[in-house]
Amino acid sequence: MPLPPLRFRELQRQLQPSWGHTTEGRGPDVDVLMVPSLSMDQSQMDLVTGSHHYEERQLFALIGLRHPGVRMLYASSKPLGELVVDAVLELLPGVPTSHARRRLHLFDTDDASNRPLTAKLLERPALLARMAELLRPGRSFISCFVVSDLERQLSERLQVPLLGTPPDLLHWGSKAGSRALFARCGVPHPPGTEAVHDLERLAEATAELWEAHPELRSCVVKLNEGFSGEGNARLALEPLQLDQLSGRERRQRLRTALDTLPMPSPRWRELLSQQGALVEAWLEGGAELRSPSVQGTIHPGAEGRPGGVEVLSSHEQVLGGPGGQTYLGCRFPAADPYRQELMRHGARVGEALAQEGALERYAVDFIARRFGERWDLQAIEINLRQGGTTHPYMALNAITSGRLEPGDGLYRSPTGTPLFYRATDNLCSPQLRGLLPIDLIDIVAEAGLHYDPAQLRGSVFHLLGCLSEYGKLGMTCIGRSAAEAEAVYRATEQRLVQAAAQRGRPGIDSP
Repeated sequence: MPLPPLRFRELQRQLQPSWGHTTEGRGPDVDVLMVPSLSMDQSQMDLVTGSHHYEERQLFALIGLRHPGVRMLYASSKPLGELVVDAVLELLPGVPTSHARRRLHLFDTDDASNRPLTAKLLERPALLARMAELLRPGRSFISCFVVSDLERQLSERLQVPLLGTPPDLLHWGSKAGSRALFARCGVPHPPGTEAVHDLERLAEATAELWEAHPELRSCVVKLNEGFSGEGNARLALEPLQLDQLSGRERRQRLRTALDTLPMPSPRWRELLSQQGALVEAWLEGGAELRSPSVQGTIHPGAEGRPGGVEVLSSHEQVLGGPGGQTYLGCRFPAADPYRQELMRHGARVGEALAQEGALERYAVDFIARRFGERWDLQAIEINLRQGGTTHPYMALNAITSGRLEPGDGLYRSPTGTPLFYRATDNLCSPQLRGLLPIDLIDIVAEAGLHYDPAQLRGSVFHLLGCLSEYGKLGMTCIGRSAAEAEAVYRATEQRLVQAAAQRGRPGIDSP
């Protein structure tokens, strides 16, 4: 009789400690199924322009093909253009593109609907069967952008372990779970409340926060499972004159203010009842305010023990949008005055997550405030998934073969030169609309904008699928100093938009 299928946790016991290094090009003889599904709240994903093209961002994980024993299967909703794939493969040093291409197998669902890729895969048993034929039992694992119950189902359907945090532990990546973990680890974080599920209790929680901290001029309301700042909204407290009201009047006024809260998601009241929300102090003051983050990974452990924690990178996040809470891009690395402290906090959080059974990528976001010569770091949330800082760092690692120095947090090329970058998913311009990826490649080649390994500077691009429809592009701009990386970014942005405007459209704009 055939053996009964293994459950998710049983499958995860097959993961080997060395498999966590595969995307860094140090992996063993193994097959990796990449599933870049954005299995997240659909109402918030709808706020991201061209979100269905974000499956392309994980293509930088093809860095694993630098290792000749690694084979990769890459799934997507729609077929990926050959140029889009080759643009990444050609960046890999030390391996012929043709050799890497033979070990890459592309699969797609031919379904452009605005649903998670993993849901589409689960609806196509014949496609899964073709994938399963290439995945060697005991020598394969799944790598995802985020793990949800859909990814758990996929793992069990294919009987292949998934290198990621089990879905029943994802509450540690919620706003309330993050605060609980920070408290346990002794990582500083702002005053705040527990999660509640209706506006009455949210008004009560806000009132209690202000009463404990009457100096607060503003607070931030956070959906418990929001991401990229799309579930956050600032509530100004000072104009409400709460100090002049009785406790009952104070709660009534806060309830009225919450009724008109400018939360990005129009469904936020419904989401409040489903997932809850909390209130946190809005951090102000100081001569300077920044939004750094630290990223790490938790490797599989041997024989059921917690795996090792590795701090991978630190960044300064570039935020914008109507409330200044939306992630737009990043600078690498985080600023020198607090980088090492940031990495120590990140390691402490990673070790606590590892004890809980978490695996693979995690990130911790902070607010940094400068008071004289001193910087104050306050942790605000944990992300148990890949994020906007993951693929730029993958790109840097893919094209330079360098490494992060744990001591100072700088990334150095094989020759020892420190490298820096400025990255974005949101280079948007009307002039870019209508351009095809081949047009972009032509502009980049003619303008000499592409990354030059001899000079250790230049730009690499992603989200090419967004270009024609939305005039939107992602890029990582590398230099040998923070100033040079910023200069490369500005020059690339300016020259791309100018060149796109000058190209014109035959028969329409051309004479």
